[in-house]
Amino acid sequence: MTRNSGEDSEKPTVGMYESSPERSQMAFTSKDDKANWARTSDELDTSNIDPKKVLRKMDIRLIPMLAILYLLSFLDRSNIGNAKIQGLQTDLKLNGSQYNLCATIFFFTYCACEIPSNLLLKRFRPSIWLPSIMVAWGTVMTLMGLVKNYHGLLIARAFLGVAEAGLYPGVAYYLTMWYCTEELAFRQGLFFSAASMAGAFSGLLAYAIAKMHGVGGLEGWRWIFILEGILTVVVAVAAFFLLYDFPGTAGFLTPEERKWVEDRLKYQGSKGSARRVAESDHFKWKYVVKAVTDWQLYLGLLMYWGIVCPLYGISLFLPTIIKQLGYTSTTAQLLTIPIYITAAILAVLVCWLSDKAAKRGESRWPYVFLPMCVILVGFIMALAGSAHGKLPGLVYAGVFIATCGIYPAFPGNVTWISNNLAGSYKRAAGMAFHIGLGNLGGAMASNFYRVVDSPKYLLGHSLEIGFVALGLCACVALRVSYGQINKKRERDGVPEDLTDELLADLGDKSPTFRYTL
Repeated sequence: MTRNSGEDSEKPTVGMYESSPERSQMAFTSKDDKANWARTSDELDTSNIDPKKVLRKMDIRLIPMLAILYLLSFLDRSNIGNAKIQGLQTDLKLNGSQYNLCATIFFFTYCACEIPSNLLLKRFRPSIWLPSIMVAWGTVMTLMGLVKNYHGLLIARAFLGVAEAGLYPGVAYYLTMWYCTEELAFRQGLFFSAASMAGAFSGLLAYAIAKMHGVGGLEGWRWIFILEGILTVVVAVAAFFLLYDFPGTAGFLTPEERKWVEDRLKYQGSKGSARRVAESDHFKWKYVVKAVTDWQLYLGLLMYWGIVCPLYGISLFLPTIIKQLGYTSTTAQLLTIPIYITAAILAVLVCWLSDKAAKRGESRWPYVFLPMCVILVGFIMALAGSAHGKLPGLVYAGVFIATCGIYPAFPGNVTWISNNLAGSYKRAAGMAFHIGLGNLGGAMASNFYRVVDSPKYLLGHSLEIGFVALGLCACVALRVSYGQINKKRERDGVPEDLTDELLADLGDKSPTFRYTL
Protein backbone atom coordinates (compact mmCIF):
# COMPACT_ATOMS: atom_id res chain seq x y z
CA MET A 1 0.00 0.00 0.00
CA THR A 2 1.46 3.36 -1.02
CA ARG A 3 1.30 6.56 0.91
CA ASN A 4 -1.46 8.06 -1.26
CA SER A 5 -3.64 5.04 -1.81
CA GLY A 6 -6.10 3.04 0.22
CA GLU A 7 -6.69 -0.66 -0.11
CA ASP A 8 -9.39 0.00 -2.68
CA SER A 9 -7.44 2.30 -5.02
CA GLU A 10 -4.19 2.53 -6.90
CA LYS A 11 -1.54 5.20 -6.40
CA PRO A 12 -2.74 8.31 -8.31
CA THR A 13 -0.68 9.87 -11.05
CA VAL A 14 -0.53 13.46 -12.29
CA GLY A 15 -2.95 12.73 -15.11
CA MET A 16 -5.56 11.42 -12.69
CA TYR A 17 -6.32 14.89 -11.33
CA GLU A 18 -8.74 17.30 -12.91
CA SER A 19 -8.64 21.05 -12.45
CA SER A 20 -9.34 20.68 -8.73
CA PRO A 21 -6.34 18.95 -7.15
CA GLU A 22 -7.36 19.50 -3.56
CA ARG A 23 -10.69 17.72 -4.11
CA SER A 24 -8.61 15.02 -5.76
CA GLN A 25 -11.30 13.50 -7.91
CA MET A 26 -9.97 10.73 -10.13
CA ALA A 27 -10.26 10.80 -13.90
CA PHE A 28 -13.22 8.85 -15.25
CA THR A 29 -13.64 6.96 -18.50
CA SER A 30 -17.22 8.12 -19.00
CA LYS A 31 -19.84 10.48 -17.62
CA ASP A 32 -21.67 7.45 -16.17
CA ASP A 33 -18.55 6.42 -14.22
CA LYS A 34 -18.26 9.91 -12.78
CA ALA A 35 -21.94 10.00 -11.86
CA ASN A 36 -21.66 6.61 -10.14
CA TRP A 37 -18.60 7.81 -8.19
CA ALA A 38 -20.46 10.96 -7.12
CA ARG A 39 -23.44 8.93 -5.90
CA THR A 40 -21.14 6.60 -3.97
CA SER A 41 -19.39 9.59 -2.40
CA ASP A 42 -22.69 11.24 -1.47
CA GLU A 43 -24.01 8.02 0.07
CA LEU A 44 -21.06 7.67 2.46
CA ASP A 45 -22.15 8.06 6.07
CA THR A 46 -19.92 10.50 7.97
CA SER A 47 -22.12 10.76 11.07
CA ASN A 48 -19.88 8.42 13.09
CA ILE A 49 -16.64 10.26 12.31
CA ASP A 50 -14.54 11.17 15.35
CA PRO A 51 -13.06 14.59 14.43
CA LYS A 52 -10.30 14.42 17.02
CA LYS A 53 -9.20 11.02 15.78
CA VAL A 54 -9.09 12.16 12.14
CA LEU A 55 -7.19 15.35 12.99
CA ARG A 56 -4.72 13.33 15.04
CA LYS A 57 -4.12 10.99 12.10
CA MET A 58 -3.56 13.98 9.82
CA ASP A 59 -1.21 15.66 12.28
CA ILE A 60 0.96 12.58 12.71
CA ARG A 61 1.35 12.00 8.99
CA LEU A 62 1.64 15.59 7.75
CA ILE A 63 3.20 17.93 10.30
CA PRO A 64 6.51 16.18 11.18
CA MET A 65 7.58 15.91 7.53
CA LEU A 66 6.53 19.48 6.74
CA ALA A 67 8.40 20.74 9.79
CA ILE A 68 11.58 18.95 8.67
CA LEU A 69 11.27 20.47 5.18
CA TYR A 70 10.92 23.98 6.56
CA LEU A 71 13.68 23.46 9.11
CA LEU A 72 16.06 22.63 6.25
CA SER A 73 14.74 25.51 4.14
CA PHE A 74 15.31 28.08 6.87
CA LEU A 75 18.62 26.49 7.83
CA ASP A 76 19.92 26.77 4.28
CA ARG A 77 18.83 30.35 3.68
CA SER A 78 20.16 31.73 6.98
CA ASN A 79 23.37 29.73 7.49
CA ILE A 80 25.27 32.47 5.68
CA GLY A 81 25.16 34.31 9.03
CA ASN A 82 26.93 31.41 10.73
CA ALA A 83 29.42 31.09 7.87
CA LYS A 84 30.21 34.79 8.12
CA ILE A 85 31.61 34.60 11.64
CA GLN A 86 33.53 31.43 10.70
CA GLY A 87 35.57 33.31 8.10
CA LEU A 88 33.48 33.51 4.89
CA GLN A 89 33.79 37.28 4.64
CA THR A 90 37.55 37.24 5.18
CA ASP A 91 38.32 34.31 2.86
CA LEU A 92 36.25 35.69 -0.03
CA LYS A 93 37.54 39.22 0.65
CA LEU A 94 34.04 40.67 0.93
CA ASN A 95 33.48 44.19 2.14
CA GLY A 96 30.40 44.99 4.24
CA SER A 97 28.20 46.05 1.33
CA GLN A 98 29.12 42.98 -0.73
CA TYR A 99 28.15 40.62 2.09
CA ASN A 100 24.87 42.47 2.58
CA LEU A 101 24.09 42.25 -1.14
CA CYS A 102 24.74 38.50 -1.11
CA ALA A 103 22.30 38.18 1.79
CA THR A 104 19.80 40.50 0.06
CA ILE A 105 19.65 39.09 -3.46
CA PHE A 106 18.12 35.86 -2.19
CA PHE A 107 14.91 37.71 -1.34
CA PHE A 108 14.41 39.32 -4.75
CA THR A 109 14.44 36.01 -6.65
CA TYR A 110 12.52 34.37 -3.78
CA CYS A 111 9.76 36.97 -4.05
CA ALA A 112 9.57 36.82 -7.86
CA CYS A 113 9.01 33.05 -7.97
CA GLU A 114 6.49 32.52 -5.18
CA ILE A 115 3.20 33.01 -7.06
CA PRO A 116 4.26 30.84 -10.05
CA SER A 117 5.45 28.17 -7.64
CA ASN A 118 2.16 28.06 -5.71
CA LEU A 119 0.19 27.74 -8.95
CA LEU A 120 2.51 24.93 -10.07
CA LEU A 121 1.94 23.19 -6.74
CA LYS A 122 -1.70 22.90 -7.77
CA ARG A 123 -0.77 21.77 -11.28
CA PHE A 124 1.60 19.08 -10.01
CA ARG A 125 1.21 17.09 -6.83
CA PRO A 126 2.80 18.28 -3.55
CA SER A 127 4.65 14.95 -3.27
CA ILE A 128 6.32 15.75 -6.61
CA TRP A 129 6.71 19.52 -6.55
CA LEU A 130 8.00 20.10 -3.01
CA PRO A 131 10.72 17.40 -3.03
CA SER A 132 11.79 18.54 -6.53
CA ILE A 133 12.48 22.09 -5.43
CA MET A 134 14.25 20.69 -2.34
CA VAL A 135 16.66 18.76 -4.55
CA ALA A 136 17.28 21.99 -6.48
CA TRP A 137 18.08 24.15 -3.47
CA GLY A 138 20.07 21.41 -1.74
CA THR A 139 22.25 21.16 -4.85
CA VAL A 140 22.73 24.93 -4.95
CA MET A 141 23.60 24.97 -1.24
CA THR A 142 26.21 22.23 -1.67
CA LEU A 143 27.82 24.05 -4.59
CA MET A 144 27.86 27.27 -2.57
CA GLY A 145 30.55 25.64 -0.47
CA LEU A 146 32.83 25.70 -3.52
CA VAL A 147 32.52 29.38 -4.49
CA LYS A 148 35.80 31.25 -4.91
CA ASN A 149 34.79 34.90 -4.89
CA TYR A 150 32.08 37.49 -4.36
CA HIS A 151 30.42 36.96 -7.75
CA GLY A 152 30.18 33.20 -7.25
CA LEU A 153 28.49 33.66 -3.87
CA LEU A 154 26.13 36.30 -5.27
CA ILE A 155 24.97 34.04 -8.14
CA ALA A 156 24.55 31.05 -5.83
CA ARG A 157 22.38 33.05 -3.41
CA ALA A 158 20.22 34.27 -6.32
CA PHE A 159 19.58 30.69 -7.49
CA LEU A 160 18.93 29.60 -3.90
CA GLY A 161 16.09 32.14 -3.79
CA VAL A 162 14.58 30.74 -7.00
CA ALA A 163 14.67 27.17 -5.70
CA GLU A 164 13.42 27.89 -2.17
CA ALA A 165 10.59 30.21 -3.25
CA GLY A 166 7.95 27.49 -3.36
CA LEU A 167 8.51 25.85 0.00
CA TYR A 168 7.01 28.13 2.66
CA PRO A 169 4.06 29.59 0.72
CA GLY A 170 3.46 26.17 -0.79
CA VAL A 171 3.29 24.39 2.55
CA ALA A 172 1.30 27.22 4.18
CA TYR A 173 -1.26 26.88 1.37
CA TYR A 174 -1.08 23.07 1.42
CA LEU A 175 -2.20 23.08 5.06
CA THR A 176 -5.36 25.01 4.08
CA MET A 177 -6.29 22.05 1.85
CA TRP A 178 -6.38 19.77 4.91
CA TYR A 179 -7.40 21.92 7.89
CA CYS A 180 -10.27 24.32 8.56
CA THR A 181 -9.69 27.96 9.49
CA GLU A 182 -10.02 27.43 13.25
CA GLU A 183 -7.46 24.60 13.20
CA LEU A 184 -4.76 26.27 11.13
CA ALA A 185 -2.83 28.44 13.58
CA PHE A 186 -1.71 25.53 15.75
CA ARG A 187 -0.56 23.56 12.69
CA GLN A 188 1.13 26.62 11.23
CA GLY A 189 2.80 27.12 14.61
CA LEU A 190 4.05 23.53 14.73
CA PHE A 191 5.32 23.84 11.18
CA PHE A 192 6.86 27.30 11.62
CA SER A 193 8.47 26.46 14.96
CA ALA A 194 10.81 24.41 12.81
CA ALA A 195 12.28 27.75 11.70
CA SER A 196 13.05 28.54 15.32
CA MET A 197 14.57 25.11 15.83
CA ALA A 198 16.54 25.72 12.64
CA GLY A 199 18.02 28.77 14.32
CA ALA A 200 19.08 26.71 17.33
CA PHE A 201 20.18 23.79 15.20
CA SER A 202 22.07 26.14 12.88
CA GLY A 203 24.19 27.49 15.71
CA LEU A 204 24.87 24.04 17.14
CA LEU A 205 25.56 22.51 13.73
CA ALA A 206 27.80 25.39 12.67
CA TYR A 207 29.75 25.04 15.92
CA ALA A 208 30.33 21.33 15.21
CA ILE A 209 31.00 21.60 11.47
CA ALA A 210 33.42 24.50 11.90
CA LYS A 211 35.75 22.03 13.63
CA MET A 212 36.22 20.39 10.22
CA HIS A 213 38.35 23.37 9.18
CA GLY A 214 41.18 22.06 7.01
CA VAL A 215 39.53 18.73 6.14
CA GLY A 216 39.92 18.16 2.41
CA GLY A 217 41.77 21.45 2.23
CA LEU A 218 38.53 23.37 2.80
CA GLU A 219 37.69 26.02 5.37
CA GLY A 220 35.12 25.28 8.07
CA TRP A 221 32.50 27.65 6.63
CA ARG A 222 32.58 25.78 3.32
CA TRP A 223 31.74 22.54 5.10
CA ILE A 224 28.71 24.27 6.67
CA PHE A 225 27.26 24.84 3.19
CA ILE A 226 28.32 21.47 1.75
CA LEU A 227 27.06 19.19 4.53
CA GLU A 228 23.80 21.07 5.07
CA GLY A 229 23.15 21.00 1.32
CA ILE A 230 23.76 17.25 1.12
CA LEU A 231 21.42 16.71 4.08
CA THR A 232 18.68 18.62 2.23
CA VAL A 233 19.04 16.44 -0.88
CA VAL A 234 18.88 13.24 1.17
CA VAL A 235 15.69 14.36 2.95
CA ALA A 236 14.20 15.48 -0.39
CA VAL A 237 14.59 11.97 -1.80
CA ALA A 238 12.78 10.55 1.24
CA ALA A 239 10.04 13.20 0.87
CA PHE A 240 9.09 11.82 -2.56
CA PHE A 241 7.84 8.73 -0.73
CA LEU A 242 6.65 10.23 2.57
CA LEU A 243 4.61 13.28 1.53
CA TYR A 244 0.87 12.96 0.99
CA ASP A 245 -1.00 14.91 -1.66
CA PHE A 246 -4.63 15.75 -0.90
CA PRO A 247 -7.33 14.40 1.46
CA GLY A 248 -9.18 12.69 -1.40
CA THR A 249 -6.27 10.34 -2.08
CA ALA A 250 -4.90 9.91 1.45
CA GLY A 251 -4.58 6.18 2.07
CA PHE A 252 -4.39 6.63 5.84
CA LEU A 253 -7.99 7.95 5.84
CA THR A 254 -11.06 5.78 5.30
CA PRO A 255 -13.47 6.74 2.45
CA GLU A 256 -15.84 8.23 5.05
CA GLU A 257 -13.03 10.25 6.62
CA ARG A 258 -11.89 11.54 3.23
CA LYS A 259 -15.42 12.72 2.43
CA TRP A 260 -15.76 14.35 5.86
CA VAL A 261 -12.47 16.26 5.46
CA GLU A 262 -13.35 17.48 1.95
CA ASP A 263 -16.94 18.49 2.75
CA ARG A 264 -16.09 20.59 5.79
CA LEU A 265 -13.41 22.46 3.85
CA LYS A 266 -15.79 23.10 0.95
CA TYR A 267 -18.37 25.03 3.00
CA GLN A 268 -16.28 26.68 5.70
CA GLY A 269 -16.31 30.19 4.18
CA SER A 270 -20.07 30.58 4.55
CA LYS A 271 -20.54 28.95 7.95
CA GLY A 272 -21.17 32.37 9.51
CA SER A 273 -24.10 32.87 7.15
CA ALA A 274 -27.51 31.20 6.98
CA ARG A 275 -26.80 30.14 3.38
CA ARG A 276 -24.22 27.41 2.73
CA VAL A 277 -22.15 28.00 -0.41
CA ALA A 278 -19.37 25.69 -1.65
CA GLU A 279 -16.00 27.29 -2.29
CA SER A 280 -14.88 27.75 -5.89
CA ASP A 281 -12.01 25.45 -6.82
CA HIS A 282 -11.59 25.95 -10.58
CA PHE A 283 -8.71 27.95 -12.00
CA LYS A 284 -9.34 31.29 -13.67
CA TRP A 285 -6.77 34.01 -14.19
CA LYS A 286 -9.16 36.53 -12.72
CA TYR A 287 -8.67 34.89 -9.32
CA VAL A 288 -4.97 35.71 -9.50
CA VAL A 289 -5.81 39.30 -10.47
CA LYS A 290 -8.32 39.54 -7.62
CA ALA A 291 -5.66 38.31 -5.20
CA VAL A 292 -2.97 40.83 -6.16
CA THR A 293 -5.47 43.73 -6.13
CA ASP A 294 -7.13 42.86 -2.81
CA TRP A 295 -6.89 45.69 -0.29
CA GLN A 296 -6.48 43.35 2.69
CA LEU A 297 -3.25 41.90 1.30
CA TYR A 298 -1.61 45.32 1.27
CA LEU A 299 -2.51 46.03 4.88
CA GLY A 300 -1.45 42.48 5.65
CA LEU A 301 1.83 43.18 3.87
CA LEU A 302 2.63 46.08 6.20
CA MET A 303 1.81 43.86 9.17
CA TYR A 304 3.99 41.12 7.70
CA TRP A 305 6.94 43.49 7.31
CA GLY A 306 6.57 44.39 10.98
CA ILE A 307 7.32 40.74 11.74
CA VAL A 308 9.57 39.57 8.90
CA CYS A 309 12.07 42.46 9.12
CA PRO A 310 12.88 41.54 12.73
CA LEU A 311 12.78 37.83 11.80
CA TYR A 312 15.48 38.11 9.15
CA GLY A 313 17.41 40.76 11.02
CA ILE A 314 17.69 38.26 13.87
CA SER A 315 18.31 35.13 11.75
CA LEU A 316 21.00 36.71 9.56
CA PHE A 317 22.79 38.81 12.16
CA LEU A 318 22.13 37.33 15.62
CA PRO A 319 25.50 35.50 15.79
CA THR A 320 27.26 38.68 14.65
CA ILE A 321 25.37 40.87 17.16
CA ILE A 322 26.26 38.51 20.02
CA LYS A 323 29.89 38.25 18.89
CA GLN A 324 30.17 42.04 18.86
CA LEU A 325 29.14 42.04 22.53
CA GLY A 326 32.58 40.58 23.25
CA TYR A 327 32.00 36.84 22.97
CA THR A 328 34.06 34.45 20.84
CA SER A 329 32.60 33.00 17.63
CA THR A 330 32.02 29.65 19.34
CA THR A 331 30.24 31.20 22.32
CA ALA A 332 28.18 33.42 20.03
CA GLN A 333 26.96 30.36 18.10
CA LEU A 334 25.99 28.57 21.32
CA LEU A 335 24.27 31.61 22.86
CA THR A 336 21.76 31.65 19.98
CA ILE A 337 20.43 28.21 20.97
CA PRO A 338 18.38 29.05 24.11
CA ILE A 339 16.81 32.00 22.28
CA TYR A 340 15.47 29.86 19.45
CA ILE A 341 14.32 26.95 21.61
CA THR A 342 12.29 29.27 23.86
CA ALA A 343 10.80 30.99 20.79
CA ALA A 344 9.74 27.63 19.31
CA ILE A 345 7.89 26.63 22.48
CA LEU A 346 6.11 29.99 22.67
CA ALA A 347 5.14 29.85 18.99
CA VAL A 348 3.31 26.55 19.45
CA LEU A 349 1.65 27.68 22.69
CA VAL A 350 0.39 31.02 21.33
CA CYS A 351 -0.89 29.41 18.11
CA TRP A 352 -2.72 26.76 20.13
CA LEU A 353 -4.40 29.51 22.17
CA SER A 354 -5.30 31.32 18.93
CA ASP A 355 -7.10 28.25 17.56
CA LYS A 356 -8.88 27.77 20.88
CA ALA A 357 -10.14 31.35 20.65
CA ALA A 358 -11.25 30.88 17.03
CA LYS A 359 -13.24 27.76 17.93
CA ARG A 360 -15.04 29.80 20.60
CA GLY A 361 -15.89 32.42 17.97
CA GLU A 362 -13.40 34.93 19.39
CA SER A 363 -10.85 37.06 17.54
CA ARG A 364 -7.45 35.97 16.21
CA TRP A 365 -5.92 39.42 15.99
CA PRO A 366 -4.78 39.69 19.67
CA TYR A 367 -2.55 36.66 19.05
CA VAL A 368 -0.74 38.65 16.39
CA PHE A 369 -0.91 42.09 17.99
CA LEU A 370 0.40 41.13 21.46
CA PRO A 371 3.46 39.18 20.21
CA MET A 372 4.27 42.17 17.99
CA CYS A 373 4.18 44.36 21.10
CA VAL A 374 6.72 41.95 22.64
CA ILE A 375 8.96 42.41 19.57
CA LEU A 376 8.75 46.17 20.04
CA VAL A 377 9.72 45.96 23.71
CA GLY A 378 12.65 43.68 22.88
CA PHE A 379 14.18 45.99 20.29
CA ILE A 380 13.68 49.03 22.52
CA MET A 381 15.69 47.20 25.20
CA ALA A 382 18.38 46.25 22.66
CA LEU A 383 18.58 49.84 21.43
CA ALA A 384 18.84 51.23 24.97
CA GLY A 385 21.54 48.71 25.94
CA SER A 386 23.54 49.36 22.76
CA ALA A 387 23.28 53.13 23.16
CA HIS A 388 24.61 52.89 26.71
CA GLY A 389 27.54 50.84 25.45
CA LYS A 390 28.40 48.78 28.51
CA LEU A 391 25.33 46.60 28.97
CA PRO A 392 25.82 43.46 26.84
CA GLY A 393 23.42 41.56 29.08
CA LEU A 394 20.61 44.04 28.33
CA VAL A 395 21.24 43.81 24.58
CA TYR A 396 21.18 40.00 24.74
CA ALA A 397 17.97 40.10 26.80
CA GLY A 398 16.44 42.50 24.27
CA VAL A 399 17.09 40.31 21.23
CA PHE A 400 16.00 37.28 23.31
CA ILE A 401 12.63 38.92 24.07
CA ALA A 402 12.21 40.20 20.51
CA THR A 403 12.76 36.70 19.10
CA CYS A 404 10.19 35.30 21.52
CA GLY A 405 7.66 37.69 19.99
CA ILE A 406 8.66 37.11 16.36
CA TYR A 407 8.06 33.37 16.20
CA PRO A 408 4.48 33.36 17.62
CA ALA A 409 3.51 36.43 15.53
CA PHE A 410 4.66 35.03 12.18
CA PRO A 411 2.35 31.96 11.89
CA GLY A 412 -0.46 33.96 13.47
CA ASN A 413 -0.16 36.58 10.74
CA VAL A 414 -0.09 34.02 7.90
CA THR A 415 -3.03 32.09 9.38
CA TRP A 416 -5.16 35.23 9.83
CA ILE A 417 -4.69 36.32 6.22
CA SER A 418 -5.26 32.81 4.82
CA ASN A 419 -8.50 32.55 6.84
CA ASN A 420 -9.76 35.63 5.02
CA LEU A 421 -9.01 34.58 1.44
CA ALA A 422 -11.76 32.48 -0.14
CA GLY A 423 -11.65 30.55 -3.38
CA SER A 424 -8.96 27.93 -3.67
CA TYR A 425 -6.94 29.58 -6.44
CA LYS A 426 -7.34 33.07 -5.02
CA ARG A 427 -6.01 31.73 -1.73
CA ALA A 428 -3.07 30.07 -3.48
CA ALA A 429 -2.13 33.27 -5.34
CA GLY A 430 -2.96 35.55 -2.42
CA MET A 431 -0.87 33.66 0.11
CA ALA A 432 2.06 33.54 -2.30
CA PHE A 433 1.71 37.27 -2.98
CA HIS A 434 1.46 38.09 0.72
CA ILE A 435 4.42 35.92 1.71
CA GLY A 436 6.43 36.78 -1.42
CA LEU A 437 6.26 40.57 -1.17
CA GLY A 438 6.42 40.22 2.59
CA ASN A 439 9.81 38.57 2.25
CA LEU A 440 11.13 41.71 0.62
CA GLY A 441 11.30 42.70 4.27
CA GLY A 442 14.15 40.21 4.43
CA ALA A 443 15.90 42.13 1.65
CA MET A 444 15.54 45.31 3.67
CA ALA A 445 16.59 43.66 6.93
CA SER A 446 19.72 42.29 5.24
CA ASN A 447 20.98 45.85 5.10
CA PHE A 448 19.90 47.04 8.56
CA TYR A 449 22.97 45.77 10.39
CA ARG A 450 25.91 47.29 8.54
CA VAL A 451 29.57 46.73 9.37
CA VAL A 452 30.07 50.49 9.77
CA ASP A 453 27.47 50.50 12.56
CA SER A 454 29.11 47.77 14.65
CA PRO A 455 29.31 47.02 17.52
CA LYS A 456 26.25 49.03 18.65
CA TYR A 457 24.06 48.66 15.53
CA LEU A 458 21.88 51.59 16.61
CA LEU A 459 20.53 52.11 13.08
CA GLY A 460 19.54 48.44 12.74
CA HIS A 461 17.67 48.34 16.05
CA SER A 462 15.95 51.66 15.26
CA LEU A 463 14.77 50.50 11.85
CA GLU A 464 13.36 47.32 13.37
CA ILE A 465 11.40 49.41 15.88
CA GLY A 466 9.99 51.55 13.06
CA PHE A 467 8.80 48.56 11.04
CA VAL A 468 7.23 46.88 14.07
CA ALA A 469 5.32 50.08 14.89
CA LEU A 470 4.08 50.26 11.28
CA GLY A 471 3.00 46.62 11.45
CA LEU A 472 1.06 47.22 14.68
CA CYS A 473 -0.88 50.06 13.03
CA ALA A 474 -1.71 47.82 10.05
CA CYS A 475 -2.87 45.03 12.39
CA VAL A 476 -5.34 47.36 14.11
CA ALA A 477 -6.54 48.75 10.74
CA LEU A 478 -7.22 45.21 9.47
CA ARG A 479 -9.21 44.29 12.56
CA VAL A 480 -11.37 47.41 12.35
CA SER A 481 -11.98 46.98 8.60
CA TYR A 482 -12.93 43.31 8.90
CA GLY A 483 -15.35 44.10 11.72
CA GLN A 484 -17.09 46.87 9.77
CA ILE A 485 -17.49 44.69 6.64
CA ASN A 486 -18.93 41.79 8.65
CA LYS A 487 -21.49 44.09 10.29
CA LYS A 488 -22.52 45.48 6.90
CA ARG A 489 -23.00 41.99 5.44
CA GLU A 490 -25.08 40.94 8.43
CA ARG A 491 -27.21 44.05 8.04
CA ASP A 492 -27.67 43.82 4.26
CA GLY A 493 -28.23 40.06 3.95
CA VAL A 494 -27.91 38.08 0.71
CA PRO A 495 -29.77 39.26 -2.43
CA GLU A 496 -32.18 36.60 -3.69
CA ASP A 497 -31.00 36.91 -7.30
CA LEU A 498 -27.46 35.71 -6.50
CA THR A 499 -27.01 32.04 -7.39
CA ASP A 500 -24.74 29.71 -5.43
CA GLU A 501 -22.38 29.61 -8.41
CA LEU A 502 -22.07 33.40 -8.45
CA LEU A 503 -21.61 33.55 -4.67
CA ALA A 504 -18.83 30.96 -4.91
CA ASP A 505 -17.20 32.96 -7.68
CA LEU A 506 -17.19 36.07 -5.45
CA GLY A 507 -15.10 34.24 -2.83
CA ASP A 508 -14.39 36.40 0.21
CA LYS A 509 -16.29 39.29 -1.43
CA SER A 510 -19.50 37.25 -1.23
CA PRO A 511 -22.19 38.54 1.17
CA THR A 512 -22.25 35.02 2.71
CA PHE A 513 -18.55 35.20 3.65
CA ARG A 514 -17.53 36.38 7.12
CA TYR A 515 -14.01 37.59 7.82
CA THR A 516 -12.14 36.07 10.75
CA LEU A 517 -11.47 38.88 13.21
